[in-house]
Amino acid sequence: MILIADGGSTKVDWIALDNNKVEVLRVRTLGLNPAVVIKEELLSRIENTFELTNIKELIKEIHFYGAGCGTPQPINILKKVLQSIFTNAIINISEDMLAAVYACSAKKPATICILGTGSNSCYYDGNQMKMIAPSLGYTIMDEASGNYFGKILLKDYYYKKMPKNIAKSFENEFNLDVDCIKTNLYKKSNPNMYLASFAKFMFAHKNQKYIKKLIKKGVQKFFEYRILPFQKGKETPIYFIGSIAYYFRDILEKIALKNNLIITDVIQRPIDGLVEYHKKNII
Repeated sequence: MILIADGGSTKVDWIALDNNKVEVLRVRTLGLNPAVVIKEELLSRIENTFELTNIKELIKEIHFYGAGCGTPQPINILKKVLQSIFTNAIINISEDMLAAVYACSAKKPATICILGTGSNSCYYDGNQMKMIAPSLGYTIMDEASGNYFGKILLKDYYYKKMPKNIAKSFENEFNLDVDCIKTNLYKKSNPNMYLASFAKFMFAHKNQKYIKKLIKKGVQKFFEYRILPFQKGKETPIYFIGSIAYYFRDILEKIALKNNLIITDVIQRPIDGLVEYHKKNII
């Protein structure tokens, strides 16, 4: 049995295939970003998922694509965790950007972008990914991501830059106690996921002038840092992956046109496309 996983910081989608490439299991766990979640918590999130532990002896191969898996150290941490559970499996770990490439463009040149809890992009020439810069994560990068917008919302609220009517709604929806926020940001796992949780507020208020302006500004910054430097024109397909991209597709498309580009497609979750790619090209 083969296990394929698309892992973000907030959640991981898992699909198991039998020897005939037929889906036998589909399950979702909490995020497994080894760059921000400690080893013990990574282990707990998998072990507490009965659907996975129930078939752990049957898994012979794992293909895990995850946020935070772009450098050797976090890859090694996650690999040891997976090996301790799936003892009979050969384990392959790659960054989530590669999953997005496989799910969107297969083997055709395209610009691929991720806008979810975090953000990233690459140009895929049909053989290799080309990155503008390595991702340094939620503290100084991740433009237009969930955690990026979460930080802005919190700052605007406390600096009283948020319109009063929106601030009132913000207060009603979240626990804005200072000690609670500090504990989640500086003492608990997944501070990026915590910040991104505030971004869901924008989904329900995206027609408000303040929210719309915030989104447009963040998306334009993403284009400036993560798409325009590739210097590709309208002839190059552009794909977006992730919930932020999915729910703000209309704004993305307008910003793309403003930059003389066209978005080819927006996919909320890449797991199905990723599995199809594996069936045809890897397994």
